[in-house]
Amino acid sequence: MMVGYARVSTLDQSLDLQLNALRKAGCHKIFTDFGVSGKGFARPGLIQALECVCPGSTLVVWRLDRLGRSLPKLISLVEDLGRRQIEFHSLTENIDTTSSGGKLIFHIMAALAEFERSLISERTRAGMEAARLKGKHLGRRKSLTATDVAQARTDISNGRSANAVAEIYGITPRTLRRYLRSDNQDQIQHSTG
Repeated sequence: MMVGYARVSTLDQSLDLQLNALRKAGCHKIFTDFGVSGKGFARPGLIQALECVCPGSTLVVWRLDRLGRSLPKLISLVEDLGRRQIEFHSLTENIDTTSSGGKLIFHIMAALAEFERSLISERTRAGMEAARLKGKHLGRRKSLTATDVAQARTDISNGRSANAVAEIYGITPRTLRRYLRSDNQDQIQHSTG
């Protein structure tokens, strides 16, 4: 059994081209999502299509990007279908996991996606290291300056509650306590060093 899935992301688009291609490919059941982004995979029509396919059947899409935009998530979905003994066919790219050539193309795509993720990770680490070597601060900007911490300590010692002081700086009392503890450690290190 061939189960089709079609999607358009905006309301002014038409499903006709996809539906015609899916019918011509032999899909008897077709599920659709109209005006839905391909970013996520929690789409009503896609969920219905995935529930409808069973071992020995094939999920068919007109084009790979109709199924989703994230290549790693697409690969994960198609691999999950394979574990369930369900084939996958993308008409435009001619990716058909029922054939050995289609499986090869899909695995090459998966390998390229993994390679791309590795390159991105390597470039990110290299960029972070270069920034560190230049003395740049990485990560979130600090909520309080040293002056803020000193003023908060003074306010608390003058009887103002930690909750009230934290509210002044727009942070949680827990964050304020963390800054105060860190400041105490810094003062201890400076006096002993």
